[in-house]
Amino acid sequence: MFGIGLTLITTFLLAYVVWRLCSVSKLLRVASKKAIIYCGLIIWIILLWGRLLGHGSSLPGAATAEFLGITITGVLFLIFICLFPVDLITGFGWFFPHFAPRLRGWAMIAGCLLSVVATIQGVRPPVISHHEVKLPNLPRRLNGTTLVVLSDLHLGSTLGPKWLESRVAQVQALKPDIIFLLGDTFEGHGENIEAFVPALQKLAAPYGVWSVNGNHENHGQKKDFASSLKSAKIITLQDELIKLAPGLILAGRDVIHNRNKIQGSLPWNPPPEDLPPGSLILLSHIPEDFQTAAESGVNLMLSGHTHGGQLWPFSLLVATVYSKLEGRYEVDDMTLLVCRGTGTWGPRMRLWRPSEILYITLLSD
Repeated sequence: MFGIGLTLITTFLLAYVVWRLCSVSKLLRVASKKAIIYCGLIIWIILLWGRLLGHGSSLPGAATAEFLGITITGVLFLIFICLFPVDLITGFGWFFPHFAPRLRGWAMIAGCLLSVVATIQGVRPPVISHHEVKLPNLPRRLNGTTLVVLSDLHLGSTLGPKWLESRVAQVQALKPDIIFLLGDTFEGHGENIEAFVPALQKLAAPYGVWSVNGNHENHGQKKDFASSLKSAKIITLQDELIKLAPGLILAGRDVIHNRNKIQGSLPWNPPPEDLPPGSLILLSHIPEDFQTAAESGVNLMLSGHTHGGQLWPFSLLVATVYSKLEGRYEVDDMTLLVCRGTGTWGPRMRLWRPSEILYITLLSD
């Protein structure tokens, strides 16, 4: 259903942009309306080709088809958000009839320029965001322990094994003590998971590599992603609590099997007085129930899912759903870090913030 809805929305955006292109007088001096409409039809066929052939397919050319289709969708969206306000202000040409076509032309150029900027931001390597977090009850011998956190890789036909190899090299160069994957590791639409295992096997840290499921791990063919990660020596925590080291406890929340509130509902979550001694880190793909997590004895909560909104002004809409959109927050005595994503969802485009990898240094009192 989501795919059908996205296709309908993209078709509307394309039809709207083509309609307004046919009203730009300077463009009509070099191209007829019929030619513009034919070009729009070709683009629509490419969009359908990318959606039907490319998405989750292993056929030759599928990755190229999906990349073209989803990139065109992103470009149409950015043109729309520049063009539609101009139409509203000019009453779709009723006001300022001689000046409105010129404004529409400039709006389309602005949308194309934004698309170039967004594509550059989307394809560049993730930046490393550094944080120092002081944890109560962290043993002094663990002072300076380093964590590297990746979220929302969305591995699939668009972000393939070669891209993952580069991210693994980027992570290993940081020489972390612990590595966390915060979910949506795979796109979840029929991709060949085994193709990514060799690169994932290169992830290594003294205290291990740990992950939790995201919502995309419940998509498509519902493969056993946890088993695939386990073959790469990555352990997926499914509503579990484990001891990473004496004085450092790790909990993982599974959004697939349990979307209930944290307090008193998750099997790993005993009352605070019954928690093992030490500092407690919670991996939760979605940045929700953070207040309850803080009240339950969590000292550091790590989340992703939001992508920081990824494409402005879509980020403004995402922020209405998730109050903690990206970055660092202090919730009572707990620190919440929301990664804006190491990969991208949909088009490889970002406005305005780039993808990121979190590098966290733990400090004792």
